[in-house]
Amino acid sequence: MPIKTVSKSQKVGKEDILFQTTPPEEERIITSLRASTWDEFYGQPAAKKSLAIAIQAAKKRKEPLEHILLYGPPGLGKTTLAHLIGHEMSVNVRITSGPAIERAGDLAAILTNLAPNDILFIDEIHRLNKVVEETLYPAMEDFALDIVIGKGPSARTLRLDLPPVTIIGATTRAGLLSSPMRDRFGVIERLSFYQIDDLEKIIERAAKKLGISIHAKAKKELALRSRGTPRIALRLLKRSRDVAEIAEQKEITDDIIVQALTLLGIDSAGLDTSDRRLLTTVIEKYNGGPIGIETLAAALSEDIDTVEGILEPYLMQLGFLKRTPRGRFVTVNAYHHLGLQAPKRILDNLT
Repeated sequence: MPIKTVSKSQKVGKEDILFQTTPPEEERIITSLRASTWDEFYGQPAAKKSLAIAIQAAKKRKEPLEHILLYGPPGLGKTTLAHLIGHEMSVNVRITSGPAIERAGDLAAILTNLAPNDILFIDEIHRLNKVVEETLYPAMEDFALDIVIGKGPSARTLRLDLPPVTIIGATTRAGLLSSPMRDRFGVIERLSFYQIDDLEKIIERAAKKLGISIHAKAKKELALRSRGTPRIALRLLKRSRDVAEIAEQKEITDDIIVQALTLLGIDSAGLDTSDRRLLTTVIEKYNGGPIGIETLAAALSEDIDTVEGILEPYLMQLGFLKRTPRGRFVTVNAYHHLGLQAPKRILDNLT
């Protein structure tokens, strides 16, 4: 279907973006927006410094890298870091996820096909099956797999020697990792939300790869609304690029950014429709709180993990939501952002 075009003076409608087709070659460009070298990875200075030391030491000793655990909110670059570590170590990176490894035999098939010093990246490692997790312990410590053959009295254990490999685990829920699993990682790094300056650099580099220029003011506005997360920044950049192309503009201006983000329902603080729905639900139905997590999830028709893992972290970072032993409260800052007058009870809690 041909792409619908509008003049520069026309506003772009939501349907103009939803029905735009993306050529296959452009899809390949979009997938290449990740940092490809260590210098292109902006932000996370503490984690980068620690990992660089571990990589240099391993290369100097000519040994495999220590097992690494990366944890933090989604979209901060855990998978990208795994690829960069593999690039720095000049080894292959095999990627899988915790839910995908259902049986110990699946893990054995993956590990036995790795070359010495290769990296196995396990995303959402906290969701590993318990039996698979226990099978992974000797693989991480002794580079061996204990496989049980047969059943009943005739069952016997076969130990398979494995090449020395590095396990890189990534998780958004580090608290769900068992202590034995966590203790087997030699390097543990927490990834935090990005600073605005780092997000601007990421946006500028991605815009060059997409073949479009972006104004400094537009770049700043996009970074401010990206919730400190590169993945969101890149998604918003691609949507802004779509708006610019439909409007037949060769660069992304602040007007284009405002149009794109308005269509997506993202406000000046980076809150989307789901975030505002959570705040307004607590304010309108529960007088600003307190409200328990089960009640809140039921009121939003969301599961508890979605509320705790996706919706709440950024609202708490902004100071719009507060967790207490009694439940969740909406803060005065959230009332002000939504253009509402905070009740006296909330103001009294503040003092």
